[in-house]
Amino acid sequence: MMNKLIYTLALGLLIASCQNKKSEHGEHEHHQPEKAPTEQSDNSKKSIPQEAHGNVSNAHVSINYHSPAVRGRVIWGGLVPYDEVWVTGAHSATSMEFSEAIEVEGTTIPKGKYAFFTIPGQERWTLILNKNWEQHLADNYDQAEDVIRIEVTPETEMPLTERLTYTIEDKGEGSGAIRMSWEKLSISLPFKTD
Repeated sequence: MMNKLIYTLALGLLIASCQNKKSEHGEHEHHQPEKAPTEQSDNSKKSIPQEAHGNVSNAHVSINYHSPAVRGRVIWGGLVPYDEVWVTGAHSATSMEFSEAIEVEGTTIPKGKYAFFTIPGQERWTLILNKNWEQHLADNYDQAEDVIRIEVTPETEMPLTERLTYTIEDKGEGSGAIRMSWEKLSISLPFKTD
């Protein structure tokens, strides 16, 4: 009886893990990012590779990024300058992949993979999806490859987020948002699905 229970549990775990694996037919695969240290023990000076995944209606969103830490530094207007294109993470461009077409402020963004850049400002930020998703920092950034640019007002005076973090929010009825939070600031890229 116990062997049957263990077998059933193992089979269930195997099936669940296989549902997230990439097939030969173009579905994506989830990788296990390096675990971020807990905030109490986070002494790492490295920017840790991270992933965020979420569904909004029929669209699956995957984000790959490097997560730097505050570590007592001045972030906005310091480590991250104002009015310059920023990779919105560290090292490689932050990439966002959409399994279905989405709509951002009336513009249709075809399904696919994009780089996410921002231009932080003291009052307003510019959020950018760019066709060239595979690049180092913003070294090869070309505005001509932008798919969309929108302006947003950041939320400030938020609780401290030590490491840069992305989340995908399902707001219901086909509406969602991609949120980036770091230090005491948060920005949101709203979108809709079919």
